[in-house]
Amino acid sequence: MLATTAAAPPTQQQVQEAERARAAQIEAQRAAEAQAAAAQAEERRLGAARVEAAARLRELESATEAAAARVEALAQRRAAAQARLAARAADIAPLLPLIERLSLYPAETLLAVPMPPEQSVRGVLVLGGIARQLETEAAALRAEQAEVAALQAQLDAEMPKLAAAQAAQAQAEAALDAQIAAAREARRVAEDAGAEAARRAAAEGARATNLRAAIAKIEAERRAAEARAKAEADAAERQKREAEASAARARQEALARPAGPGVGAPRGVLTAPVAGTVVRGFGEPTEAGPAPGLSYAAPPGARVVSPCGGRVVFAEPFRSFGLLLIVDCGGGYHFVLSGFDRLDVQVGQSVQAGEPVGVMPNWDPRGSAPRPSLYVELRRDGQPVNPAPFLRAKS
Repeated sequence: MLATTAAAPPTQQQVQEAERARAAQIEAQRAAEAQAAAAQAEERRLGAARVEAAARLRELESATEAAAARVEALAQRRAAAQARLAARAADIAPLLPLIERLSLYPAETLLAVPMPPEQSVRGVLVLGGIARQLETEAAALRAEQAEVAALQAQLDAEMPKLAAAQAAQAQAEAALDAQIAAAREARRVAEDAGAEAARRAAAEGARATNLRAAIAKIEAERRAAEARAKAEADAAERQKREAEASAARARQEALARPAGPGVGAPRGVLTAPVAGTVVRGFGEPTEAGPAPGLSYAAPPGARVVSPCGGRVVFAEPFRSFGLLLIVDCGGGYHFVLSGFDRLDVQVGQSVQAGEPVGVMPNWDPRGSAPRPSLYVELRRDGQPVNPAPFLRAKS
């Protein structure tokens, strides 16, 4: 006969140790949740500070934009005046030898070719007309020279104003860059719950052949990551692994709410992404057909801000767009921006409306090179819509 043995009941000490371990686990979980909440609150506070700093910088950039526009206009007028001056000089050049000879030897010039008296008189009259025309041309030439000199003087007077505006802008930019660097270091230490999933989604989008397909891939990967997090949370809850379940639920919530309030908010509450003017509107003709977005002409080295609150889902070079930024604003809306010289955000990062996300290239308003432009596109469920009604745009 086989003897049966029953498991010995836990001792009082074992029960107490188990309860202490469970209490410690719950306390550690609460502490981790409190730390995560504090980190998120601090990130929001720092984000709001960066929004305020970017708004102050926008005022300085507007002053730079005005000075640069004046310099650019004067440079263009000076170039046009110089071109007219060169054209007049070229027209007069063949007559200069005759003018010089007539001024030095008027009688000898007329007698150089023997002719009847009536032709000599006619020649004198013709030469008189030529002389008057030459006087007119010379006066116009002097006026063109005076205009070129005046424009150059105005240009020289504007340059210190532009330099002062750029210096003030650079000082504000340095302070903002320090804030951005501190925030980047803080994010490196404590990564957001949805950052890794966002990076996977961005990698999928980078393999797409066009912008619509890229956004579709990013959204598909995000939904797949959300489903995986939900499945992990459900499995952990069934197996009573509370810490794992809580972490998985946090990832699921972060992925399910990748953005801020979305673009469905009342018109006028969003932020124009850069100081400057709209130089091409939505639907205007281009070589590739109607423009699916807006193009802004920006001042040199202008800071670009996020038009909406949301999450960065793409931030790297893409096809012919160059450096491309996509912000998921919620509600099926995505803002697409390109034309950057530098990006200051990374995939998975949450941003507030008006928070700096990158920098435009520098350019010389005295030169002939075209001014860099920021391309802005708003897509809803993958389709472009007119962003102008949503933005406080200077157009």
